[in-house]
Amino acid sequence: MATVVKKGTSKKILKTLWKKAASKRIAKKEFDAHKYCGSVKFKEDGLILQKKWRDEWQ
Repeated sequence: MATVVKKGTSKKILKTLWKKAASKRIAKKEFDAHKYCGSVKFKEDGLILQKKWRDEWQ
């Protein structure tokens, strides 16, 4: 959603628009990366896999 602010808009209206936009931004759910920590299991060591994957580019 976009908010259009025209030239000459009063400070009072700008403050209300700013608060409204900020409240929507806060209401957004944040991504929880810790939920996925350790969820992928590999049979090989991570360092060996990393080196193998990097060598694929050559």
